[in-house]
Amino acid sequence: MLPPLTRNASLGAGLALAGALVPAAASAHVKWFAPYIVDAAPAPITRTLVDPFFWSGIVLVLVFFIATRLVERSAVGEATLDVMDRVTNPLWFRLDDFVRIVIAGFFVAIFSVGGIYLTPDLKTPAEWVSWVQLLIAAGIVSRKTMPLSAAGIIFLWVLALRDYDPFHLLDYLALGVAVAAYLVLEASDRPEWRKHRFEVLRWGVAIALMWSSLEKFAYPEWFYPLVLEKPFLTFGIPRDMFIPMAGVAEFTMGFGLLATPLVRRLSAIALFVIFNAAVYPFGRVDLIGHALIMAIIVVIAVDHTRELHFWSWIRRALIGVPIGLASALVLFVTAYWGLHAAFYGSETQTMAEIQAEQTEMATHSYSVEHPHGPQAMATLREGEELPEGTAAQIDAASVADAYAQSMMGMHEEMMAGLQHEDPDVAFVLGMIPHHQGAIDMARIQLAAGADPENMELARHIIAEQQQEIDAMRDWLEAREIEASDS
Repeated sequence: MLPPLTRNASLGAGLALAGALVPAAASAHVKWFAPYIVDAAPAPITRTLVDPFFWSGIVLVLVFFIATRLVERSAVGEATLDVMDRVTNPLWFRLDDFVRIVIAGFFVAIFSVGGIYLTPDLKTPAEWVSWVQLLIAAGIVSRKTMPLSAAGIIFLWVLALRDYDPFHLLDYLALGVAVAAYLVLEASDRPEWRKHRFEVLRWGVAIALMWSSLEKFAYPEWFYPLVLEKPFLTFGIPRDMFIPMAGVAEFTMGFGLLATPLVRRLSAIALFVIFNAAVYPFGRVDLIGHALIMAIIVVIAVDHTRELHFWSWIRRALIGVPIGLASALVLFVTAYWGLHAAFYGSETQTMAEIQAEQTEMATHSYSVEHPHGPQAMATLREGEELPEGTAAQIDAASVADAYAQSMMGMHEEMMAGLQHEDPDVAFVLGMIPHHQGAIDMARIQLAAGADPENMELARHIIAEQQQEIDAMRDWLEAREIEASDS
């Protein structure tokens, strides 16, 4: 989840860093809840601009923000902020300790999980990365070593950038820079620098939320499986109404974190409730992945600071609410759609176009061209297509046939690979079809199953087994003679 790198003093450390950053075979970014076709173009922004639910959400938020600003400018608003200050005083006086404990705890947690860079989405086979995470946690104990921990955070983000698609790592960039900047500012002896330490955290989370919220407008198809499997998330609201309004809520509350004290604190409280509500249904992986964001949201809710350092006049004015929100939308939308075009070109297909042309590459479908794309079985037998975006209602015999075919193909390839004379190569050549067989079974489950726990397990199997297949193929490619035998 994080950004550029500080320089090391020694030439040896610099050479080690250069070696670590030599490009490796890139793999597509995979969200923990759903793999996806990484280079699919975002849906045209006009699709959102003509959506009445989008504008309904914007109007509701503007009404809330303006009403809150009117209250804030009154004696009631001042009294409300004073009460919030008194309630949060115990934490406010130890806020730096809280932030440092959470950051250190986060890195201990991902060290314990192992095999990831900065969130459960970003996997790595490099064991030494976990020990870097433990060193980052240890460095936070002392103010003298906190800048080194900040450099370590940046270093891990750059490593993730080497291995994963750059565009879809941008949603981690702001938060990573913010956490690293906080550690540097907190360690500083200069009061004029140190006073901004909580502010950089606020800006980092706000930018991260606003950027990631655009996925709900650009790629609503990514969220269809979640809505299907966990319908309680929508509170009974229709899917195509809920997703854009959820995007509006996430973007505007992120924007609210940059506003005046009462607006940002109320926005932080609302976000804290939302993030906590997701912990139980999605489990500990969600808590670990969002730990830093949740902690910073607490910091924002507790922060007693009343002064505004940037564009204070427009942020305090009522007219600044619609102007600021409109400006933020234009800036982020332009950057998101523009950068995607810069990375992939303007001729790439959207998810809707891919679905229309090739049902086997539907939102949760498998594609040879996009092996990291969503994995589900589009057809179980010739001529029998599955309904798009839903679990297929098929007979048990069809499922049994599909499982049998997947196992037969796996067995033949696995046994052929195990005949190799080199035991190391035989192991890899046997394990690749073995893992592929597990992926094929998981795709059948996603296509034909209905149990939410099994569906979630199938998604994790697909993501994890594909990651291991990629690592084994890389191992074979590094040994050209053996790779030719595969």
